[in-house]
Amino acid sequence: MVLNKTIKKHMENGVIFVNPESIYVDETVIIGKDTTILQGCMIRGNTIIGKNCEIGMNSEITDAIIGDDSTIKLSVVRNSKVGNNTNVGPYSQVRKDSVIGNNVWIGNFIEVKASTIGNNSESLHHAYIGDAEIGERVNIGCGTVFVNFDGRNSQKTIVEDDVFIGCNVNLVAPLILRKNSFIAAGSTITENVESKSLAIARSRQVNKVGWVK
Repeated sequence: MVLNKTIKKHMENGVIFVNPESIYVDETVIIGKDTTILQGCMIRGNTIIGKNCEIGMNSEITDAIIGDDSTIKLSVVRNSKVGNNTNVGPYSQVRKDSVIGNNVWIGNFIEVKASTIGNNSESLHHAYIGDAEIGERVNIGCGTVFVNFDGRNSQKTIVEDDVFIGCNVNLVAPLILRKNSFIAAGSTITENVESKSLAIARSRQVNKVGWVK
């Protein structure tokens, strides 16, 4: 096996490549010691990957900064920054101008666009986070959508620290969710939510007994 000279250089510096002939790395890329790059990855541009990371198979990283001890699984990170001890994926995308903090969990089927996510926050599955400023220790429930486009311009949502967002929530920007607020599952939120408040915005359930007959 004849190794690409760029990959060979990284291996000599302590980077681990699995099936290196299937991996592409630009000459401009910097990778820290004890990081593992799995098969099928493409790492391009002015990317910097920290120490002791794992870049899962078939991931694409372009012009991004990845901190130490972080994991990218079957995902795309472009023109963005990911902090230390943070997980992205599988099957997620971090798009241009996003900054994800330390100890953050971005799970499967998440798209992040032009957003900041504070330390120790999480969005575990199936969400769109666009044009948002998210604080620390925020929970973003499954099926949450940051409704950021009004037909002409992108609008911003601000989520302060310690907010809990339930499943299947629409956050219609521009919007502010203050500290320690809770958003009930299934709600469409169009007005700001005050600190330590519970916001519920959904129709009351009505059961039509005998309707099928």
